[in-house]
Amino acid sequence: MNRREMIKMTGAAAVGATVLGIPVGASAQENGNGNSATSVKRRLKVLAIGAHPDDPETCCGGTMCLFTEAGHEVVCVYLTRGEAGIAGMGPSEAAAIRVVESENACKVTGARHIFMSQVDGNTEVNLERYKEMRELIDRENPDIVMTHWPLDGHRDHAICGILVMDAWRRLDRRFKLFYFEAMSGTQSQLFHPTHWVNIESVLERKHQACNCHVSQHMEDIYEWHGPMEKFRGLECRCNAAEAFVQHIDGLPALF
Repeated sequence: MNRREMIKMTGAAAVGATVLGIPVGASAQENGNGNSATSVKRRLKVLAIGAHPDDPETCCGGTMCLFTEAGHEVVCVYLTRGEAGIAGMGPSEAAAIRVVESENACKVTGARHIFMSQVDGNTEVNLERYKEMRELIDRENPDIVMTHWPLDGHRDHAICGILVMDAWRRLDRRFKLFYFEAMSGTQSQLFHPTHWVNIESVLERKHQACNCHVSQHMEDIYEWHGPMEKFRGLECRCNAAEAFVQHIDGLPALF
């Protein structure tokens, strides 16, 4: 589904509904009483990979909720533990707080969580880090991965996107790769969506997950993310949406 076919998600329970081009609506089936019952055709695995605790929730939390509501498995991967994310607090103490906040947020979204070994504010791109990301994704074997847009003014965000993009290529592009935006204009740059997801039905739940990150003062962060949700909603004719860019490689030559 492309820019001209914006996703109109009316709720995960809707028959035939899709998110990021993937059917997530329950399929109607007949039960023993002759009444229609609903079930998911095939359980998919979705990875949401963010640089810090709160990145997946703020950037694609609504989409994660739609997938879990439809019965799919969502894994929230945090590149770091947010060691540098609480002013006046040491790395170990800050990480301990932010890990608990992330665990609480995952309870809301229904996601399983994984913490990687990089350090907030000191993330790296090297052969060892490429290997670490590739092996994690290979082990999880997802159908879909959502991560940071690599053109981002926050170094940790950009590095996270680069590591995931490299893993996607080295794993023969065997999963669908989508990039999300973070505070577009100040962080994500030149972000032009290919896909939109209507998150109206799960907006309250997304905000509840975001608010689990108490140490991050979500009221300040939502001065950016709130208008983004509304703006992306205007683009796809709903009240709130999340936007993505799908990475597609190997297209036929134009000439």
